[in-house]
Amino acid sequence: MTSSTTTQVVSLHVWRVPAARLPQVAWRMAADRGRLRRLPGVRFAKLLGTARGLGTAGGLGTGRGFGPGSADLTRWAALLTWENRAAAEAFEASCPARRWRELADASCRLDLQPLTSRGRWAKREPFTPTPATTDGRVLALTRARLRPTRAVAFWRAQAGPAQALVEAPGLLTAFGIGEAPLGWQGTVSLWRSADDLVEFAYRHPAHRRVVDETPGRRWYAEELFARFAVLSVTGHHEVLGWCAAEEDG
Repeated sequence: MTSSTTTQVVSLHVWRVPAARLPQVAWRMAADRGRLRRLPGVRFAKLLGTARGLGTAGGLGTGRGFGPGSADLTRWAALLTWENRAAAEAFEASCPARRWRELADASCRLDLQPLTSRGRWAKREPFTPTPATTDGRVLALTRARLRPTRAVAFWRAQAGPAQALVEAPGLLTAFGIGEAPLGWQGTVSLWRSADDLVEFAYRHPAHRRVVDETPGRRWYAEELFARFAVLSVTGHHEVLGWCAAEEDG
């Protein structure tokens, strides 16, 4: 559990949509970007496409990374930062939330507390961390805007860390996110504990090597890394590519 006083509320909503409804999805992606930002209590809002997950011990995902060719056109997401918990809970009754639920055949919501955040997203710092300790699940979010001249080199450099992530102890699931197929990329990874995440992020040789090379290679025009305590997960875990039954078993 986390120990904190006043904390920022962040919610991640993920929807699984049948392929036959993709024309409606395209309309919702265009129409709802502004609507989300105008909802009462919203401080930051992004509608996101996703990429197929890398997979875990349960065999989910492709194990081939998060590159442009791995886009998952049947899974979509929204990330929202709220002024308070009441505003976050009111989202489920909003017009955008209802419309996405009507399109989806399954969905999952994660309520999150920011623990650390470094960098910017669209020239903003969207998360306000609250120093805390947690003995439960954590979620890591990375997001970057790639320099066009460095994009190919970046994707080539990700093969080693992507395979290492598949095999990382404590990983529950991971998938890509992005505001556009090329140039804007990110990842969401869900971990059994903060210790598991730290062990991979700072001690795995393949991942550590890419982190160390990043400043010199200048892959990113903008980047952000954030870590969250997972306060609750509701809905269909399998939308995330996470087999919760296996973890509990």
